[in-house]
Amino acid sequence: MGRLANKRAIITGGGAGIGAACAKLFCDEGAAVTLVDANEQALRQTVQALRQHMPQARVAYCVADVADAAHTQKAVQQAVDEYGGLDILINNAAMRNYSALVDATPEEWHAMISVNLVGTATYCREALPHLRLSGKGSIVNVASCYAVVGRKGMGLYDTTKAGQLALTRTLAHEEAAHGVRANVVCPGSTLTDFHVSRATAKGKSVDQLKTERHDTSLLGRWAEPREIAWPILWLASDEASFITGTSLLVDGGLAAM
Repeated sequence: MGRLANKRAIITGGGAGIGAACAKLFCDEGAAVTLVDANEQALRQTVQALRQHMPQARVAYCVADVADAAHTQKAVQQAVDEYGGLDILINNAAMRNYSALVDATPEEWHAMISVNLVGTATYCREALPHLRLSGKGSIVNVASCYAVVGRKGMGLYDTTKAGQLALTRTLAHEEAAHGVRANVVCPGSTLTDFHVSRATAKGKSVDQLKTERHDTSLLGRWAEPREIAWPILWLASDEASFITGTSLLVDGGLAAM
């Protein structure tokens, strides 16, 4: 029996990166998983890889835009119908923006907030009735170390991620009486497919890319997606049953620099 045996989970942003790493760990630990992403091709590839790795894996997927409330309702209902309930929600989907705050338009702000904040809140709203029925429901929101550490160049992203910390603390207060825990993982620099693709488009090799984050952690390197997925798994599991309202920095020591 795995650490998530008989648990049923939704993972948004499950097509690649941290979401896909969570999907593999969750399946390895016995969970039935529904992956949500707007990229159908990425979802299909991730699901195919999971089933090759573990033919008995219980994994389904739903193509959905996190910013669309109707899509959210559909995705949550599909997960509940597929596996008979819901125990875990991982809000991992996110949008990025590289505008300086002085240049950011209202349209850019609205786009970021609709995914990173409203999208997260909407998944919580739709999932909570089912998580309450679980008796041991768990929400893990994936924010960023830059929700608590300043930098320049990604103010819209970092602001919405800081908002997720406040959202999670309030959820923890409101849902404790219903047996639902809410926590946050704040990843540091993580070598995901997104960063690799972006570097490749600029003509950089993966080896070059790996030299660029030596100053963003005490450990002097990027995290692998699996290194972020492990703490998410732990917070989602019953092993963290006395932890709620907590923000866990998984940043290689950046916040201590």
